[in-house]
Amino acid sequence: MRSAFNPALKAALICILQLGPSFAAEVSDAQTRKPTASEVALIRDCVTKDKDDLDKGERQCLFHLVADRCIGKPGAATDRLMVDCYRIETLIWDGLLNENYKSLLEALDEDQTAKAQAMQRAWIAYRDTTCQFYYDKIQGTMANMMIAACVARESARRAMLLKFFTRF
Repeated sequence: MRSAFNPALKAALICILQLGPSFAAEVSDAQTRKPTASEVALIRDCVTKDKDDLDKGERQCLFHLVADRCIGKPGAATDRLMVDCYRIETLIWDGLLNENYKSLLEALDEDQTAKAQAMQRAWIAYRDTTCQFYYDKIQGTMANMMIAACVARESARRAMLLKFFTRF
């Protein structure tokens, strides 16, 4: 019988269990932090300012305003902190992505809505496959940070693209 678990998730769970209950509790506590209102506002303001230039929006708004500040001095943060900082930024971008997707669907006819939904499902599969490949290729703890950054980056790009589509 095949396991229903994602191999990367299974490996991560095994590592956490081997490190003991205190580590698992620390990871759990770290993952409960939500973005602050000021962090959300920083990204929202940046995206609004750069809404007409997707590339500039990505260069100005992604990582610099939340994740990099959360991580602090390069090389000083733990792997766990870096993953959590990227996760916090992802929550902000995911919120924008969902708002922009909803706004886009509200402006479409039935045929366009079906195509937008198919496009979004394909993007989710692309994001998951692409970001998972970091673990498939690297197979180490460094892959966790790269996966977290990848999910944040892809979510940001998608949020900005969906916002761009709502303008037409």
